[in-house]
Amino acid sequence: MTQAQLGRACGYSASAISRIEAGLLQPAEQPLLLIAKALHLSLDAIGVGRPASLARDVTPDQEDAMLRRQLLVAGMAATGASMFPPSATAAGRPDASARIVGALYETSATAPTSLRQLAQLLGTARAQFTAARYQDLGEALPDLLGTAQATRDMLSGRAREEAHAYVARGWVLATEVALKIHSDVAWPAADRALAAAQSSGDPVVHGEAARVLAITMRRAGRPAAAVDLLRRTADSLSRDHGDVPRAVAATLLMTAAYTAACGQRRGEALELMTGAGDAVDRLADVRIRPATALFTVDATRAQADLYWIGVHTALGTPDEGIPYAARIESAQLPTAERRARYGTDCARMWHHLGDHRRTFAALRFTEQVAPEEVRRPALRALTADLLYAPVAVAGVRELAARTGVA
Repeated sequence: MTQAQLGRACGYSASAISRIEAGLLQPAEQPLLLIAKALHLSLDAIGVGRPASLARDVTPDQEDAMLRRQLLVAGMAATGASMFPPSATAAGRPDASARIVGALYETSATAPTSLRQLAQLLGTARAQFTAARYQDLGEALPDLLGTAQATRDMLSGRAREEAHAYVARGWVLATEVALKIHSDVAWPAADRALAAAQSSGDPVVHGEAARVLAITMRRAGRPAAAVDLLRRTADSLSRDHGDVPRAVAATLLMTAAYTAACGQRRGEALELMTGAGDAVDRLADVRIRPATALFTVDATRAQADLYWIGVHTALGTPDEGIPYAARIESAQLPTAERRARYGTDCARMWHHLGDHRRTFAALRFTEQVAPEEVRRPALRALTADLLYAPVAVAGVRELAARTGVA
């Protein structure tokens, strides 16, 4: 069974199954029982008693299923009662999600600063995200958010609205990092982002916050509500005659298309992607000034092609994503984070097509452009699938060792 097949059998997304396998999500009782039923596991096997006793004699056809069971059980057992990943990495550095939790619930004694200095700090943080240096960003976020909020609290009028926008963008970054590591702290971080964005009165910042909130909604099993939020926000931004709001609207439509695809709503997903592509084409000759550039995403043809890969893979038609993957040149993608996303989406596409060697090649590309990306739970689960696949691929075991899979 693939992660998507198991997810459909028990009401979870493939992403959620990946998180369970990686030990980062503890299912509630009812979903846990559905997972056990789908995998024909006893109650003892799902972490309430002794380890699962697997049959000694299995046929070759059963081997993959047994390995997936072992991985899933190991992930559920490793999760325990905690809703967050461990608070320290192997190197002794604080985990990014733990730092975000601290920023959410612990009062920071950070001093305020000028709006100009705050913009510079935010620019540095954004550069860390686009360079895929998530650990460094996670460490910097508490002080950045504390400074942004302290600065906002001392201001009034238009200056306060501008500070609200900076606070919102800080929380957008925090949500992005939490989503990367599949941490449930993404939800409260996205809520903070949207609240600050609404106070800023800036429709572009509101669109950025709505996008990350919608992703958390999708991850929480509410794709229809997420698509509705993205559609409404994109429609509002599209009415603005500015290039930047329209570009944000295009990125929201792409996110909505992928969200609909994850919910297996094929017609809606294709319609949304077609609309996003049309919007991108209308913006193709527009040069957006650096001062008003989008925060973490862009609206380009290469970006649209990237989303087409993800949409077709989520819909179960990964072969239709191959032409889009073929025409993307990684150099077209503006940041290490986007290039890593290209590698990740290609890895998933080839994995769904059963091409283990190309899956591994895509993972290696991702590791080369952004080493922290392949240590994310979703990619570690993909590496584990390759490690236990019936066809051995040279280099997989070494990748698994480097990323902590084996």
